[in-house]
Amino acid sequence: MQGQDQDQDQGRGRGRGRGWASLGPVGLVLAGGISVQFGGALAVSLMSRAGALGVVTLRLVVAALVLVVICRPGVRGHTRADWGTVVVFGITMAAMNGLFYQAAARIPLGPAVTLEVLGPLALSVLASRRAINLVWASLALAGVFLLGGGGFDSLDPLGVAFALSAGAMWVAYIIFSARTGRRFPQADGLALAMVVAAVLFLPLGIVESGAKLLNPTTIALGAAVAVLSSVLPYTLELLALRRLPASTFAILMSLEPAVAALAGFLVLSQTLTPTESLAIALVIAASMGAVRTQVGRGKPKNVT
Repeated sequence: MQGQDQDQDQGRGRGRGRGWASLGPVGLVLAGGISVQFGGALAVSLMSRAGALGVVTLRLVVAALVLVVICRPGVRGHTRADWGTVVVFGITMAAMNGLFYQAAARIPLGPAVTLEVLGPLALSVLASRRAINLVWASLALAGVFLLGGGGFDSLDPLGVAFALSAGAMWVAYIIFSARTGRRFPQADGLALAMVVAAVLFLPLGIVESGAKLLNPTTIALGAAVAVLSSVLPYTLELLALRRLPASTFAILMSLEPAVAALAGFLVLSQTLTPTESLAIALVIAASMGAVRTQVGRGKPKNVT
């Protein structure tokens, strides 16, 4: 009977996989990107109820609970180095989320994601020493210059600093995500790292929001943010990367500033000036160009 139950569970799992896979790998990545950015827009709207730190806390705690239930990660048989890696990965995720949400509380979503994506872009440019990368770096710098109106007078300087810091943490996230994936099977390392991030952030959320975190409506909206921004996109990206080259995945991820700007407009009524739109387009072009250069070199980088 147990074997039959397992076969039935596996059959249901394959059925669900085929359902998502019907979108195609590119469709899965795009769906994940849309989910992340609209989850971010929902998070911004929730900040008036729970504060930026409170929203991050809800997102991390709910995401950790869901991933632990789904993955059921093992805690035995790992070395001290394994645990060190997963702890640093969790710290990185907590810092990346906290810094970005602080930025999103101060500047529009599109510019915030554009500044954040400069971190992975810098990593891609530095990883390849080809002269063409100077072109991509120049495009990105031009976009940043336009986005700041020549001096970031139009954007909150603190919000800009938070977004750039989140980009630096995104670089660390890329590095330790890869290391964790090599040390832990399936998504076990991700689930454990999410627990670390949730535990670290919980005191900050309690200090800022206190009893507001226990409001049923706030919990429900926070759970929606967790599913849209963490659980769903991670699942979709995992399915996509089984059939999609990492280089193509990276190019698609470069479109996130545009998706963020669209989400900010539709959900938060945040509008962009023509200059800001051009700035975002330049950064997207620089990101796509840098990734394509890496592909041409024959050493595409996994950015998951």
